Amino acid sequence: MKPLALTLALLVGATAARAADPVVLDLWPGKPPGETGTIPVSETKKTATRDGKIVVTSLTNVSVPTLSVYAAPKEHATNVAVVVCPGGGYTNLAWDHEGEQVAAWLNSIGVTAAVLKYRVPRREGTPAGQSPVQALMDAQRAVGLVRAKAKDWGVDPAKIGLLGFSAGGHLTAWVSTNYDARAYEPVDEADKVSCKPDFAVTIYPGGVLKKDSTELRPELKVTASTPPTFLVVASDDKGSAESTLFYYLALKRAGVPAEMHIYSVGGHGFGLRPTGKPAATWPKRCEEWMHEQGILKK
Repeated sequence: MKPLALTLALLVGATAARAADPVVLDLWPGKPPGETGTIPVSETKKTATRDGKIVVTSLTNVSVPTLSVYAAPKEHATNVAVVVCPGGGYTNLAWDHEGEQVAAWLNSIGVTAAVLKYRVPRREGTPAGQSPVQALMDAQRAVGLVRAKAKDWGVDPAKIGLLGFSAGGHLTAWVSTNYDARAYEPVDEADKVSCKPDFAVTIYPGGVLKKDSTELRPELKVTASTPPTFLVVASDDKGSAESTLFYYLALKRAGVPAEMHIYSVGGHGFGLRPTGKPAATWPKRCEEWMHEQGILKK
């Protein structure tokens, strides 16, 4: 078997089965902060990909954010946890190939996964051209909550990462550059610990640049303290290729450890799908990076 085919086969085997049933936690002890109106009843949608071969599950009208926690199997658990932010343009959440399947892959390498069901769609009153602050609140809260519970879960509170796709990639960058102050008033003890990710993974992030510009959006304030970041995009991704490149350059200029992989083909939204193309090997590259950074033990 050729090396690429073997790698893809191993990755498919590691992620084909879903992770064990998660423990689902309400993100907030009461009504989430920042709500501005009534949201329709939450909805789960199933749509087929263009070729009709894969049915994709997405969630929308989320008003009760949750964390679905998939503990790493005891036999090879590490002390690392990752909060996963599915994409969906801040309109819906791609729950399977950017959520549950990602948790299965993380579990396969000994990492505890916490898939974040953050609030979508954008709330009424969100200024045009601005990102929805409710999603930022939910992601900040999620990182802090995992850190507050880290010892109970066998996780090192200094090894908590944030991983996101598309809009979730933007959200990952947003939290990575906005952790000194919460976007909401603290509600309990979990909000007294840091919400800074110890490392970040941004997969084809969207909405990173100002419109018709190569400048980062104003909410993305990259500094030397921004956490080490792993970036992935396909060159033929019309919406995210340049965004990913210029975010990488901002990290590099600030002296932030960063690694970027640009695949020639892959388009947007491939997530954990077994496409048979080199872009589908990004999880292995990410695992190698985590070893190189000392996040996972070699």
